[in-house]
Amino acid sequence: MSLPSDMPAFNRSVVEDFRAHDGEITMDGMLKGADLVLLTTVGRRSGRQHIVPLAYLTDGDDRIVLWASNMAAAEHPAWYRNLATNPQVIIERPTSAGIDLFTGTVHTATGAERERLFAMLADRFPHMAAHQQQTEREIPLVVVGRVSGLTE
Repeated sequence: MSLPSDMPAFNRSVVEDFRAHDGEITMDGMLKGADLVLLTTVGRRSGRQHIVPLAYLTDGDDRIVLWASNMAAAEHPAWYRNLATNPQVIIERPTSAGIDLFTGTVHTATGAERERLFAMLADRFPHMAAHQQQTEREIPLVVVGRVSGLTE
C-alpha cells in the first residue's frame, strides 16, 4: 500500500519503520518498541485513503480497540471523523508471523461496552485514559471487527 504524498513526515517515518520491520518500531524516540497498528480510513471530504499509526488494545481474537483521544484536544481526530462517513477500514497489525492485513468495520462503543473497554484502557495505558479528565468531550473508543483478510 503506497503512502499518500501529503502524509505528515512523522507519521510517514513511523509507517515506513513499521512496514520495514514487520510491525516493530525500531526508530529512536517515544514510540520505539510500542505496540501499534496502522489504520487506513477513507477521507470524508477527499475520498482518499489516509493511514495513521495508533496504539491499540485487543478485545478477543479479532477485535481491535482504538481510542480517539487526539491527545485530549477539544476536537475528535480526523481519522475518527472519517469513520462517520465510511466505517470500513484496513488494519495492519503485527503478529509473530509478520503483518496481519485485514479489512474491518468499526463501531463506537457505548454504555457497558465502553465502560468495560475504558477500564481495560485505564489498566494498560493509564496515561492515555487520563486524557478523558483533560477534555470535556467523551473520548470515543472504536472497536474494529475483522471482515476479511487481505494480501498485499
